[in-house]
Amino acid sequence: MRSLLAELPITPSTEAEEIAGVGRGVASWWLSDCHGILYNLALIIPTVLFIVYLGSQARRSYARLTYGRSHIMIAYYALLWVVTIFNLLWCLLQTWQCTSGKEFSWNMLSLITNSGLLFLEISLIAFMIQGNNASGVETLTRTFVVSGVIVCADLLLKVIYVFGFGLPLFIDSNHSRVKWGLWTVHKLLLTSVYGFILFMHHSKWRERLPARPAFYNYICAMLLLNAVSLFGCVLLGNGAGFGLWLYNLATVCYHSLYLPLLYVTFLADFFQEEDLRLENVYYSEMKDAGFFDADWD
Repeated sequence: MRSLLAELPITPSTEAEEIAGVGRGVASWWLSDCHGILYNLALIIPTVLFIVYLGSQARRSYARLTYGRSHIMIAYYALLWVVTIFNLLWCLLQTWQCTSGKEFSWNMLSLITNSGLLFLEISLIAFMIQGNNASGVETLTRTFVVSGVIVCADLLLKVIYVFGFGLPLFIDSNHSRVKWGLWTVHKLLLTSVYGFILFMHHSKWRERLPARPAFYNYICAMLLLNAVSLFGCVLLGNGAGFGLWLYNLATVCYHSLYLPLLYVTFLADFFQEEDLRLENVYYSEMKDAGFFDADWD
């Protein structure tokens, strides 16, 4: 009897349990591979929450942008969506770093995502330096052309390093000194730019910057973030393992928090102002229609 039972085929419930077990194993591998589950969750959760928030506000944001007719805000909002989607893919596909045969796909995804983030950074800096003069199609075109040239030059250099010389710029497990030396130069340039803007804020050129505390907080946050990343790259270039922890911390903060920070700094105030304008328009229309005449009786 026992031999007969042993020879019976697996029941559907047993097959379902095995499939569920395989699914759990794949999910566990997907989250825990390369950097570990905490690293991946710290990247994925804030990014997913932000894109859900953008989606929930999409209809209202579209109405405000249509009413405001600001070419700069429309362009930035569209870019924010595109870069956010690529950043979400970058966060979800971290396992490509450690998967054989996925090096090319991972390098391409990293190049596109980092170039998009860098474009947003540089163009925002350009708008901030122009201060109150940053408006109109001409300013938008000039700023995007300058930012595009810088980002294309940066992208070209990275393509040469990655595909020409075979440097694993986007593979964190590789500890090539040349690689960390290049990232040190990259982070040093960004840190210097944010440090210069912070210096401008405390100098006689302060009037050239927007008179908003949010912009000052943005500069301080980005200066601190790039300084931590720079210090981590310097330590890794000299063989100190602690530098990888600092570099990974800066990477997680950048990819999970930079886009929400940019939204709060550059777009949130515009949408709030449009809300006030719309309320004033509605109030004026209702007043003209006589809705408030009874209040004067």
